[in-house]
Amino acid sequence: MTNAIVAGTVTISGHGGDQIEAYLARPLDGGSRGGVVVIHHMPGYDASTKEIVRRFAVEGYNALCPNLYAREAPGADPDDAAAAVRALGGVPDERLVGDVSGASVHLKGLDGANGKIGVIGYCSGGRHTFLAACSLPVDAAVDCYGAFVVEDPPEGMPKHMQPILHLAPNLSAPLLGLFGKDDRFPDQDSVAALDAELSKLDKPHEFHSYEGTGHSFFSVDRPAYRPEAAVDGWSKILDFFGTNLSA
Repeated sequence: MTNAIVAGTVTISGHGGDQIEAYLARPLDGGSRGGVVVIHHMPGYDASTKEIVRRFAVEGYNALCPNLYAREAPGADPDDAAAAVRALGGVPDERLVGDVSGASVHLKGLDGANGKIGVIGYCSGGRHTFLAACSLPVDAAVDCYGAFVVEDPPEGMPKHMQPILHLAPNLSAPLLGLFGKDDRFPDQDSVAALDAELSKLDKPHEFHSYEGTGHSFFSVDRPAYRPEAAVDGWSKILDFFGTNLSA
């Protein structure tokens, strides 16, 4: 772990060359290090997500979270931005891939970058992580309770939130999946179906599901927070990135 970091808002080139806001945190000490793209959850580019970005910097990574809602609601309150984007159908898959690609390029251009990139996402960001890892060359991917990779979304979900299991043959990196056994989206049948498909394709992956735990168990500011699962999950994430993102 590092003793000092610097964090703040930057502008990166996202999908189609769009200039979008992103939150960057990086250690101040020297040395070679991997980069982590943090994909925010459906509630948006919020304070809790930025805290996760800073946590990765403390752990020794350059970390960057692109604001996926920057185009529709620049400078808006995260809740208002999320509502606006949801009403428009959510984030298009192609644009998500372009924004994550831009974030990866930005991280690789930082001083001391070792060229390796991990992607992690929560909630809708978990699905987006799987999408990104099946669409881009990355070195590690972590899906934290991402729904609608396998199952159809219920009525009322954004129109772009469609199943993407068919992309599994293109998965470019080892995948760590962290899930709650009491979650409805994804439920354990969906997790098992994804596990089976990746096993059939001989794609390296490691899934863990926690008892007495539902959705958003990493969210320290929500009633769904489950400390025991979150602490164990963080340990697994850091071990996984430590193995796959080292020089």
